Amino acid sequence: MNRDTGWFKSSRSAASSDACVEVRFAAGAVGVRDSKNATGPRFEFTTRAWRSFLAATNR
Repeated sequence: MNRDTGWFKSSRSAASSDACVEVRFAAGAVGVRDSKNATGPRFEFTTRAWRSFLAATNR
């Protein structure tokens, strides 16, 4: 993926919940952060690791 999507709320997060994560797809990486703390810690995964994570959690 070459296009940076910017941060967006996970489709698994409930609209009325304050326990949400945001995801960002960029060239070769996927970022994950807490939506309540946008300037706080972030995780970054390779695209391959992210796909493996999704495959393992979508069973």
